[in-house]
Amino acid sequence: MSVNRRKWDESVPLHFVSDSYHVPSFLRGRSTLNPLEIGEVGPVRGKSLLHLQCHFGLDTLSWGRRGASVTGADFSRPAIQVARRLARQTGVRARFLHSNIYDLPDVLNEQFDIVYTAKGAICWLPDIDRWAGVVSRFLKPGGLFYLLEDHPIAELFQNERPTTELKLEVPYFSSRALREEFDGTYATSAKMKHRVSYSWIRPVSRVLSALIDHGVDIESVREFPYSYWHRFPFMTEDRAGWWHLTKNEGIIPLMWSVTARRRRPGAS
Repeated sequence: MSVNRRKWDESVPLHFVSDSYHVPSFLRGRSTLNPLEIGEVGPVRGKSLLHLQCHFGLDTLSWGRRGASVTGADFSRPAIQVARRLARQTGVRARFLHSNIYDLPDVLNEQFDIVYTAKGAICWLPDIDRWAGVVSRFLKPGGLFYLLEDHPIAELFQNERPTTELKLEVPYFSSRALREEFDGTYATSAKMKHRVSYSWIRPVSRVLSALIDHGVDIESVREFPYSYWHRFPFMTEDRAGWWHLTKNEGIIPLMWSVTARRRRPGAS
């Protein structure tokens, strides 16, 4: 995680000016939330929301614009500094905390109506059981947990530019860290000093079981044949902003979502 943090720290100023994040349009009022997650989470006005692994806070602040009382947390100090600045610029009331996700219970002693994490977050975490424990710790009894993520099956395939078709690279059932070395990130092609990162494949059953084991009961699980980002070079974007495989549409799931609730005391 310390290797990952160094790369994420370096990525912050590069992501801030990238077309992928397009901060100027966000400052003019654009929401970074898609209709899918807005619909699945439901109304948030007047509710407290904790965003885990918030990067520099665009999604967090977008929930704040919808009326939630928002808190974002991330392990990158530069990201949190930018998030706080954006909160001041937008006038959205938001709290941003610098913390490794596993250490967050040491610096935050509250529970929330909603815990939210989405779009490229849990693959960077070495211990999914501890993650589920953190989710449970911060949910009020009956509170909603929402996850929108890259599907782990999509993570098995090569997605570098020279590729013209799906190429299986890693096993689905693997607990080892995947070491990768790239010049930039998903949002920038800049040659970075910190090129190495580590990630983990998280089978669907493993994520769901970890949540259930920590008292977070699953309400719905959905899988989608499209993605929120241009994962593979041979993809096309539809009018709604979703990316689809140009060939063999639907051959693998690209994205999945989970809605779940913290078990109430005494519930079976």
